[in-house]
Amino acid sequence: MTASQADSFILRGVAAQGTLRLVGMDSTRIVEDARIRHGLSKTATAALGRTMTASALLAIVLGKKTDSRVNIRVEGDGPVGWMVAEGSADGRVRGYVRHPEADLPIRERDGKLDVSGLVGTSGEIAVTRLLDNGEPYTGSANLVSGEIAEDVSVYLGVSEQIPNAVLLGVYEQGEQVMHAGGLLIQAMPGVTDETLGRLEANIRAMGQITDSLRRGGLLEAIQRATDGLDLQLAPDAQPARFECRCSRERAADSLKFFTAHERQDMIESGGQEIVCHWCNERYQLSPEEIAELDEREASPHAQA
Repeated sequence: MTASQADSFILRGVAAQGTLRLVGMDSTRIVEDARIRHGLSKTATAALGRTMTASALLAIVLGKKTDSRVNIRVEGDGPVGWMVAEGSADGRVRGYVRHPEADLPIRERDGKLDVSGLVGTSGEIAVTRLLDNGEPYTGSANLVSGEIAEDVSVYLGVSEQIPNAVLLGVYEQGEQVMHAGGLLIQAMPGVTDETLGRLEANIRAMGQITDSLRRGGLLEAIQRATDGLDLQLAPDAQPARFECRCSRERAADSLKFFTAHERQDMIESGGQEIVCHWCNERYQLSPEEIAELDEREASPHAQA
């Protein structure tokens, strides 16, 4: 991680007298962290970065609590395979891809990274969240472009009946993520056709969100999208970060799914390395730690 990178953050606000709700995220440091952790190719960085940003935005829009989590799984017919990202309304994000090394040449027609080609245009986007009763709910929609932003927007419109606009982007220079972020604008009850027309015109005039991020950061992107619509931003930015929920204890607990004979083989081999697929953190468990699992299971307290 370079020292020049600022922390990621989230901005929230309303426009058009509260008939537009918006959530924006600067995810630069989060996406760079994911690139380093998973050894992502340039195009895979852009694809996963957009998906991770979207997961955090959806967690805020769809979540009912401050720590609500949303899981996005994108599975297309492209060489990257599937991608999974999990965002929390409190700003925690994590994610990974099936084939992090997969890459494609720059598109000749526009000089952009070929995210659509890497993800594929035939497949599905599935979004899982917890309902008010604590039960998980998964909605899905067919991929329409593989560019992620349009796919998330269609999902929100089809499965959640939420009129919206979604902008996502990742800009890389050399081997580093220089800018990444996204913006989700939700149309609320009472929104007028005039407001929607102005919003659509603003977004068309913006072009790629990465252009705004490079010029003036997330704030410029939000201001351009809501130009003339009486933007009202919350005074404080919310910190955001790449954070996994894995731990040494959870890594050890995962060995309970192996048989006692398999764990004995691990002990005799000098221990076992457990790798978290979410964040690529490695936990080297000693023979003594593995043996403790069987001792705990055999104790009277464990059986009670």
